[in-house]
Amino acid sequence: MLDSKNTLPQDNKLLLDVSEILQSKERLKNVLKETKLIYSEVFSNEFNNEVYIKPENLQTTGAFKIRGAYNKISKLSDDERKKGLITSSAGNHAQGVAYASQKLGVQATIVMPKTTPLIKVEATRQYGAHVVLHGNCYDEAYAEARRLEKENGYTFIHPFNDLDVSVGQGTIALEIIEELNDVDCIIVPIGGGGLISGIALVAKALKPDIKIIGVEPEGAQAMKLSVDSNKLVCLDTVKTIADGVAVKVPGDINFSIIKELVDEIVTVSDFEIMEAFLVLLEKHKLIGENSGVLPLAALKKIKEKNKKIACVISGGNIDVLTISSMIDRGLVSRGRLFCFTVELPDKPGQLLEVSKILARLNANVIKLDHNQFKTLDRFMQVQLEVTVETNGHDHVNHIIEELENEGFPIVKVY
Repeated sequence: MLDSKNTLPQDNKLLLDVSEILQSKERLKNVLKETKLIYSEVFSNEFNNEVYIKPENLQTTGAFKIRGAYNKISKLSDDERKKGLITSSAGNHAQGVAYASQKLGVQATIVMPKTTPLIKVEATRQYGAHVVLHGNCYDEAYAEARRLEKENGYTFIHPFNDLDVSVGQGTIALEIIEELNDVDCIIVPIGGGGLISGIALVAKALKPDIKIIGVEPEGAQAMKLSVDSNKLVCLDTVKTIADGVAVKVPGDINFSIIKELVDEIVTVSDFEIMEAFLVLLEKHKLIGENSGVLPLAALKKIKEKNKKIACVISGGNIDVLTISSMIDRGLVSRGRLFCFTVELPDKPGQLLEVSKILARLNANVIKLDHNQFKTLDRFMQVQLEVTVETNGHDHVNHIIEELENEGFPIVKVY
């Protein structure tokens, strides 16, 4: 049972009473959207598992964070609410706290990094919260929120290092197990650790043999390094496109839970994140933010085969410009866009020869630049830069091979 001080029991046995889980579910029943599991044929076939998507990107406020925020705020005393609430967030927790505060009639101040995508800033303001932009990463925003808490006497709502918050997030595991009782594994993004610690607590209480796998970006793997070192690690810098999990120091409460209950933590590259984003968008018509698609990117990293796996798509709050960039980079990463340069003799017919080869190989030209000023000898040579649509890496390799066989050695741009 969670104790009243919202810390781990002193004997450090990670026990969670099922009644606490059900009470959290009851608190949230009027604020959540139903996010039923979606079976993914494409991810199942590619990774030899039975893969299901838990689409929290379709949740109220566009992310799972409403669960923990509402669960926490609804348990506060009247005195704690009257002080006003403050939190720090890169976006999704901000919206969760703002939405919950609006519903429960509480004033909230949210400190967000200056680098937060505009869509998340504006959405937070629309829920009635006062937004303060400070710092270039989550940790700097967190420090400012703590300063304002002391200065103004606010009640601080931690985005991840809080058991009431984590148990609220853990209702995701309850829903997954209720819908897919024989699920073998749940894959979860890790930032500060609140989501996965909540899911692990709830899942292991209901189904002790279930496997919980966490995912971090290679450029922000604070929790993995902490678990490997058996102590909290503070990263000097974080560098990842997944802004929602760009945390330098994970929560200590979450660390204690994760090192006991999470079976494995894997890391993925930014390119793998882009690939997962593209496949989710193209095959399922769902938009997941960069941090939200981490579990799908991790499918190629896990050893499990022929298992029932639920991937938590934690959020979908992403701006249109970023979507455009992610699509382009995902196409490149999947071998669906190929750009190369080739130097040609400046004489008639050379461009036609290259075009014939590309046409024969079913490579669709979408951009072409024929420029004699890019070569050292512009009177003898012309540089041709071509971008084509392709059908994967094997197709790209075949094009390169055929061009070189025909006397056109190329330089791959991307």
